[in-house]
Amino acid sequence: MVASTALAPDTPAHTVDAFHRGRFWLVQPRNGHRAGMDAMMLAAAVPSSFAGRLADFGAGAGAAGLAVLSRCPAARAVLVERSPDMAEFAAATLAHPGNAHLGDRAAVLRADVTLTGKARGAAGLADNSFDFVIMNPPFNAAEDRATPDQLRKQAHVMEDGLFESWIRSAAAVARPRGGLAVIARPEQLGALLDAIEGRFGDAEMLSVHPRPDAVAIRIVVRATLGARGKLSIRPPLVLHGETGNGPAERTEMINNGLASLFGD
Repeated sequence: MVASTALAPDTPAHTVDAFHRGRFWLVQPRNGHRAGMDAMMLAAAVPSSFAGRLADFGAGAGAAGLAVLSRCPAARAVLVERSPDMAEFAAATLAHPGNAHLGDRAAVLRADVTLTGKARGAAGLADNSFDFVIMNPPFNAAEDRATPDQLRKQAHVMEDGLFESWIRSAAAVARPRGGLAVIARPEQLGALLDAIEGRFGDAEMLSVHPRPDAVAIRIVVRATLGARGKLSIRPPLVLHGETGNGPAERTEMINNGLASLFGD
């Protein structure tokens, strides 16, 4: 585990940002990967009644995991992050005074979620130890939007077989009937469903559209370990209304932790 301490003096420039209307704060790099609506939608895929132990794979500075804790008062979260720099940002997030009410329900674990077997357990990801796993994997192909910024590159550039390795680990660390939620790009749906098949079932998919007349820019898939039900497609989330002036009411509720994505 990474101790919740202040950032080292030589830490890159960062900001401290309020989420859920000030109910929690995030310490994140100014120029690296920065959390936003994707993290809030992912967190909102967890049912509001959730009261178990959650793993946030690829947690970054901790936005999605803390957003779950903000909305689910009995939940606990482990923020799992491979990058030493981003793990330090997550630790600083937990140490922020504005998060004191959440700190005893969250911890940071610096670990590579692609590890397998005994190596994964030795890294702190024990089998059958979580009730829900959420993940926002890197979503760009290596040749797509490559960046010289290392923090941004680690968060955004996809490795071959990523969904298979991340979801394999999720299936290992989740308890029977445990939940999974993933946010991804629409073109990644095939790879995502292939990785889920035989592990998680009763999958639900929701597409995210910037406007009512625009194609989807994200998909969110939620499923249950060991379930056998088929995929169902939920009504979409439209971020902005017809005029495009400001977020739609449902989007605003989800972004501020006042509603769940799947209505539960």
